[in-house]
Formats: sequence, C-alpha cells, structure tokens
Amino acid sequence: MLLTISTIHPPATDLGYLLHKNPARPFTFDLPVGQGHVFYPEATPERCTVALLVEVDPVALSRGRQGAGSMPLEPYVNDRPYAASSFLSSALREAFGTAMTGRSKERPELAAQELPFEVHLPALPSRSDSDLARRLFGHLGYTVTSHPHPLDPQFPEWGESPYLDLTLSATVRLKDLLAHLYVLIPVLDDTKHYYVDEAEIDKLLRHGEGWLDGHPERELITRRYLKHRRALQRAAQAHFSDEDALEPPRPVTLNLNDQRLEAVKGALLSSGASSVLDLGCGEGNLLARLLPERQFTRLLGLDVSPRVLVRARENLRLDDLPGSYRDRLTLTQGSLTYRDTRLRGYDAAALVEVIEHLDETRLWTLERVVFGDARPGSVVVTTPNEEFNARWASLPAGDTRHEDHRFEWTRAQFQEWARRVASEFGYAVTFTDVGEADERLGPPTQMAVFRREAS
Repeated sequence: MLLTISTIHPPATDLGYLLHKNPARPFTFDLPVGQGHVFYPEATPERCTVALLVEVDPVALSRGRQGAGSMPLEPYVNDRPYAASSFLSSALREAFGTAMTGRSKERPELAAQELPFEVHLPALPSRSDSDLARRLFGHLGYTVTSHPHPLDPQFPEWGESPYLDLTLSATVRLKDLLAHLYVLIPVLDDTKHYYVDEAEIDKLLRHGEGWLDGHPERELITRRYLKHRRALQRAAQAHFSDEDALEPPRPVTLNLNDQRLEAVKGALLSSGASSVLDLGCGEGNLLARLLPERQFTRLLGLDVSPRVLVRARENLRLDDLPGSYRDRLTLTQGSLTYRDTRLRGYDAAALVEVIEHLDETRLWTLERVVFGDARPGSVVVTTPNEEFNARWASLPAGDTRHEDHRFEWTRAQFQEWARRVASEFGYAVTFTDVGEADERLGPPTQMAVFRREAS
C-alpha cells in the first residue's frame, strides 16, 4: 500500500525537516506484519514528495488471523497487502511519530504554519459509500478528487469496486494533516487489524482534538474507528460537547484507564517513595503522571519492547524536557522474568495491567524477580477483575478483555495469589477497588498494595 505527500512551499525540501526524514536517505522500519519504507521520489526546491510504502507479509498476516473466525481462504486471499487500511495508519505513526506531535527542532515556525499539501492514495477502500471520502475530508477544508477503480477493466459491465484513487489538496498544518489521515483511513476501510479496547478512545480523542467534535460525521467516525463496539462508543461520546444529550456510559468505560493510573499514583505517593519502578511501562502513561510530582526523584520505566519505549520517549517528550526532569527518568528495555540488578534499590514498584500478559504457570519468575530479588519497599499491582466482564455485552463469555491476556482472575483468585506472594516474600498486602463497582460483580479493576515488612 502506498501514500504520498507533496508540497510546493519553497524551499519544498524543508518537508524533510518537518518529517524528520532525510530526503537523501531512504528509511526502512519493521512492522508486526511486514516492513515500512520512507523515501522521496522527488526532492527539489520547487516540489518535494515523500512516499510511505507498506509491504505486508501475507504469511505473517495469516498467522496473526488464525482463530479469528475468518473463512478458510480469507487470511491468504484479501486486499491487505495493497489497499490502505489501519496497517497504513500504524505505519504513519511509526514513521512520522514526532511530526504528528507538531514538533520540529530545525523548523519550529514551519511546523506551526499552514502549508500547501497534496496527498495521493492510489488504493483506498470506501466500503458501502463511494461519497464518504468527500464528506469526511471535505468538511476539513480539503479539495477531494476521487476516481473509483473498476472491478475489472476488461469487463466494464461488472461495475465499480469499493476502492478509490484519492487525491486530497489543502493548506493545513502538517500535524493536522497526519492526524486526519491517521484517524480517517481506518474509518473508510471500516475495520482494524488489531484488538480494539478503551486505549483506542484516548488515541481517537488525542488525534481528533480540534476537529472531530464539530465534524458532521462524528458519530460515524467514532463508530467505525472503535470497530462498532457500543460500550467504547458511549465512552468516547461522553467527551464531546453535547454529552448531556447522550446515553450515559457504563461504569466500565468511564475513564477507567485514568482512574486506574490515578489510583496507582495515589498509592505510590502514600507510600512515601522517592524512587519508583514502572515495570511494563508501555507508552509511559503512568510515568507522565509521576514525573511532575516532586516527591519522585528517581523513576525507571522498563518494558520488553524497544519499539514501545521509543513511543514512550516521544509521548513523554523527553528531548524537550528541562534537564532536571530528564535526569530523574530512565527508560530501559528488559524482561520481568529474569533477575536484573538495575531494578534493585528502589522504594516502590508498579505493575499496571502487567501480570495477566504472562502465562500463569510462569508467574513465579516475575514473583522471584520483583519480590525476591528487587525487593522494593512497596509494590502496586493492578489486574482486570474477570467477574466484571459480564458487564460487557460485546464480550463473549469466556473471552478475555485483550487478545494478549493469558488469564484474568476473579477477586478470590487474585487475593489468594497476592496473599501467598506476600507471605512467601515478607510483605503485607491490602486490596482496593478501582472504578465504579457492581454490587454483585465487584470493580472492573482490582488493585493490591504490597508493603515490605520489617525484618
């Protein structure tokens, strides 16, 4: 699949500074299902064009689709290697993540300026509505030129395919252009290649800031972006200006992630810790809340994925922070199943929605590393409450909330595990509900706070 972005703003080669990609040097990066390539077909002072090419590996894609309920041939015979989709949105973020934040060290004034751009997507799905691209982008000020591809040029009587050759032209900030593409390409395709949970709400609101609230197709955009999951749609709609007219969201999706992170931060503050480990830190959401607190003088975020750590660095804007802030925070790659001397000597540790990503039979390795070897004074652990899953109408019985969860525990199972760990390693443990609890099913998230007992 291919996307090109062109500009004629002189000197046009400044596009390389805005995108943080040198026009003279092609850039290749790995994706979960293949590779992405950034290169410049033309780069002159008069006109500069950057191309993002995504090569999807059909074998990797088919392996990822196993067990997804597809038809026998669907994982192997489909449009995914060719037509723009959420694969392209993911590649946009990987390739141009810094540009999407609106930052440019070399051309900061240009990053804040509206510039003339032309975007070309030679194969863009527009399922069920060939006019949808015009309605989505036209309201945002784009001139939209689209030509539907025939099903087969040799047989015109077969009619048109659901794929467009689309060109967009507008004078717009590059940050806004990338946000529009990031959100609206999956909306046009009307599907996503990865599991959608409440974290997608944050992405939609972040990249839709300033334009989505007033968009006449906001409801359709929200519905398709969140993969038609009603509970997530209700939660997202609550953030828009006319929220009072909407059906109130269910407690499970009422800013649960924010409630969880605030609860963990509160527990860490109450512990009196000055040095904290964020184990399985992901994209840095907890660290972003801890960093402004003066109590925390030393923070370490550890994750097994180097790619996720790059995103954490970008989300935290570490390169732009004052030195006094940067010096307090370290991001490092590592595994929680192996002893690591770097984790020793900290006052507290947080494991936010981490344990359920390990095989239950391998949890003893995490226990040994965190509670036995690192031995922080306090450990805060959160995990889903499996009983509360019954509140999700869209979640089949027996399924977990995320496809990577190896298990989800009831309250009794979590408390039994936590008490055993506390007893074995010399900690006391207390339990806290996170999120609005159901009288019968309990809270959506359960939290345990371990405090090391004096020897």
